[in-house]
Amino acid sequence: MSNTKNTEEPQSAQKTRDPEGSDDLTDNSDRTERPGPMELLRLARGQLAELTGREVESVSSFEQNEEGWAFEVEVVELERVPDTMSLLASYRVQLDPEGRLTGYRRVRRYERGRADAHRPGGR
Repeated sequence: MSNTKNTEEPQSAQKTRDPEGSDDLTDNSDRTERPGPMELLRLARGQLAELTGREVESVSSFEQNEEGWAFEVEVVELERVPDTMSLLASYRVQLDPEGRLTGYRRVRRYERGRADAHRPGGR
């Protein structure tokens, strides 16, 4: 009788030791997991705040595209009293699939208390 193992198991299914040396076995197939939408939102907010020095007040949209993820966020650029007169800006933020910021640009500025002048389908 032979005492050999079948070594033709796919590499993604092979088990490895935990990097910290414990005897727990981990599955290599989980190592390529990408961040989910909520983690991407946190990454976008944090990276933009670090670059601009301004905190993101809200996220108004996000979508997946060919390059990764695109977000539109609202930022207070100039605080005024009363608060309804504060100057806000919308930024378009682009992340790669792993959540790294690849670009951003300001797409509009407006006073908090004002609605958009041009509404789709409106007069």
